Amino acid sequence: MADKGETAVTPDSTAGAVSGAEIQLEGVTKRYPGSAEPAVKDVTMTIPAGKIVVLVGPSGCGKTTTMRMINRLIEPTSGRITIGGEDALKLDDVKLRRKIGYAIQQAGLFPHFTVAQNIAVVPGLLGWDKKRIAERVDELMDLVGLDVAQFRDRYPRQLSGGQQQRVGVARALAADPPVLLMDEPFGAVDPITRGILQDELLRLQADLGKTIVFVTHDFDEAVKLGDRIAVLGEASSIQQYDTPEAILANPANDMVAGFVGAGASLKQLTLLRVRDVDYPDIAMTADESESPSDLRARMAKAGKTYALLVDRRRRPQRWVHVRNLSSVRSLAGVGRPVGDTVSTRSTLQDALEAILAEGGHAVVTGTRGEYVGMIDIETVTGVLAQLREEHENTDGGDSADDAGDGGDSAGGAGAAAEPGASAS
Repeated sequence: MADKGETAVTPDSTAGAVSGAEIQLEGVTKRYPGSAEPAVKDVTMTIPAGKIVVLVGPSGCGKTTTMRMINRLIEPTSGRITIGGEDALKLDDVKLRRKIGYAIQQAGLFPHFTVAQNIAVVPGLLGWDKKRIAERVDELMDLVGLDVAQFRDRYPRQLSGGQQQRVGVARALAADPPVLLMDEPFGAVDPITRGILQDELLRLQADLGKTIVFVTHDFDEAVKLGDRIAVLGEASSIQQYDTPEAILANPANDMVAGFVGAGASLKQLTLLRVRDVDYPDIAMTADESESPSDLRARMAKAGKTYALLVDRRRRPQRWVHVRNLSSVRSLAGVGRPVGDTVSTRSTLQDALEAILAEGGHAVVTGTRGEYVGMIDIETVTGVLAQLREEHENTDGGDSADDAGDGGDSAGGAGAAAEPGASAS
């Protein structure tokens, strides 16, 4: 376990090159006039370049104040902050903020600007020419999974909550800043959308290698996203600053243990990714351009009841039953939409939830949303059994009870006979 303020940097395991900058906070304090105690007191920590560091703690502990002192939306009373070795407190505050991306809850988009205009705000302030701005807008929309032709000229009111949040992230990345600050950006969306956005952030980070400071009150979100987690107490006192694995295994004190909560073995599923386990490619796929008769013949030969329709980029679209094929001349619009999916970067906790929702199997997608396989309930319960055995060997079985409970409830869903056969 790392001591307060210390950083044990391990080699970067992501494929993308690091483009972020190291951030150092040294004795940073914020005291408001008339307050007997500081809102933030003497925070010292190093945020490694190219990593996601999550600040987690109870409401009112000062985590958002601490983050906002990095881009000086809140001016520190005392202390020193450096970004890439440069003293942030000696820079012009406006110029500093234009070099730091900032994403907040509910996106904070300008309602009278289109999607493209919202993303272009900072490049425009920096004096980029129109051609360069337009190219950057299109690049970022593709990066965050928004179709340029469909969404470029829409206004925020015409977007879902998840789409608005994607635009907010694109805007924060528009000028290619080395640092991205994210203040509970996914807190206002539903759980399914939140999980998708978390996966998108991890995908982007693997490609971009930014330094990301992420604020949340949700410890499960911190475990899923963080390379390192800082558990903060009153006045942003650092209770523990370490990797998710280390905090789950060895909480530093009762407060940290309270954040970890019960079911530590199940939380270990949040540390494992779908890419870490073997999953089969068992679904029969078909492009919409294939004739229904040809698909029906293929399904009969393979003994399949369902087929997965994919678009031209092999992104999953709909499940089609063989009985749907006898009276149609085209696959366009046939079948029911694919439900919950997981990506290779999703956690096994996300996978378990999707599997239970889909009846025993869930579609797995790659880094660009393309179909790569299926994951089933047996795979996840097998991991739970392995975790239970490990906990029995290390602590006499106390934590194993948690894993056993999770395995029983997951197994209670039963095994689905075939992908696509869940209730619609």
